[in-house]
Amino acid sequence: MMFKDKICAVVAAKGARSMCSQLTLALRQTRTIELRLDWLADDREIARFLGQIAQKPPRAALIATCRRLEAGGRFRGTIAKQLLHLADALRAGCSWYDLEIESTSKCPPELLDVVLGEGRQLASAHFFSGPHGPWKRVESRLARSRPDAIKIAARCHSLAESLDLLRLTRGRRDLVAVPMGDVASPARLLALREGSALAYAPVENATAPGQVSLDAMKNLFRADKLRRKTRVYGVIGNPISHSLSPQLQNAGFQARRMDAVYLPFLVADLPDFLDAIELLGIRGFSVTLPHKQRILRHLDDCDPMAAAIGAVNTVVVRGGGRLYGYNTDYVGVLRALERRMPLRGSRVLILGAGGSARAVAFALAQSGASVCISARRPEKAEALARAVEGEAVQRARIRREFFDAIVNATPVGMHPHVARSPLEARELNCRLIFDLIYRPLVTRLLQLAARRGIETVSGLDMFLAQGTAQWEIWTGERAPVAPMRRAVLRALAGSEKVSP
Repeated sequence: MMFKDKICAVVAAKGARSMCSQLTLALRQTRTIELRLDWLADDREIARFLGQIAQKPPRAALIATCRRLEAGGRFRGTIAKQLLHLADALRAGCSWYDLEIESTSKCPPELLDVVLGEGRQLASAHFFSGPHGPWKRVESRLARSRPDAIKIAARCHSLAESLDLLRLTRGRRDLVAVPMGDVASPARLLALREGSALAYAPVENATAPGQVSLDAMKNLFRADKLRRKTRVYGVIGNPISHSLSPQLQNAGFQARRMDAVYLPFLVADLPDFLDAIELLGIRGFSVTLPHKQRILRHLDDCDPMAAAIGAVNTVVVRGGGRLYGYNTDYVGVLRALERRMPLRGSRVLILGAGGSARAVAFALAQSGASVCISARRPEKAEALARAVEGEAVQRARIRREFFDAIVNATPVGMHPHVARSPLEARELNCRLIFDLIYRPLVTRLLQLAARRGIETVSGLDMFLAQGTAQWEIWTGERAPVAPMRRAVLRALAGSEKVSP
């Protein structure tokens, strides 16, 4: 086996003490670790860190990297100085060194043998502005230095580009492929399954675009346990980084010991994602903003309720790649509100007219509520109001009227823009405020309502209800609700501790 573990922790910090601290954390999860010497503040800190490593080298495959500025790193010294640092790292206990193509192309293989002959070479090429294929040509250039392994990392602007890079690893044990960028994040998580010799994950500081933390890669997504037979699910949206659906759904899979994984897909180009469904073996996916209505035209069939709502948040991939849509948002709405207020005969204002707002409107209308719609685009508010036999309400009227409940179905106030609210305090003339946003758990809107003594409902209840319903649709089993809820609450608690 080329590396002890296939998930490679990335240790990167400005000071030797922080590097040592990260190394200790990394060793708890993996035995393959990259030491980014170029992140250290200066030559003195590099020497201090390597000196501490040499005192008691850990039993791990340590990869020394001192990437120069022109290759996307932080080291400003000469190639000669770079080689000396790498040689010191090998003497300190590193078994591998990563040397980028910008340096290897200027160093005869004989020189590398003399200076760095004690270690195994990982020859690398990094393309931070985008793919620079054909990849076979890049691989051939890297092979000139006679390395023990090859790494190609490239920023990918689509899943298609990411999969093209990963294809290079098939049938190889000595090639590392790293799709970079937020769009490529799912491909990065599936890289080991596709054949890459390593997948990189930072302990604390991201060193490349689209990286997933070591803890998430190892424990949330279990990237080193994924196989060809692993069922793949996901959530598509733009933005998507705020979503806690991966925590929710993966907790369910792990509680039931299922060979399945749920990934976040940042999707700006819907056809790009749809084209990758078969290649990635995707069995189903959640749909969030802004695709809940757009996805309809790509479905082969749809649940009658979802068709009536005109928005889909859940898709099942059936035989032959056929896509079947559902909407579980309305289930979440009813579960969140029914036990807090009588819906029949109540007057409810919904803010927004998108996919989530449509689910809320239809759920409330079918329960006998009188539905009012206020949206930034009056024509959309009027169209949704007509669909549920409700009423469109202009923003100026809101502060002069009373509602039994107000439901925020817009993204205003969602992480990271937590200081925003879709309404001002003087416009909150109601008995109850329900905000569909669950991150943060207590939004600015809910804070304003609480100060006025208005009952508040977080989006967490709806999120859990619609998410567990999705899980059951995909798996055909009862969802393990308790561990799924605990996973989301842990994630919320952790994220709100680090929020500004």
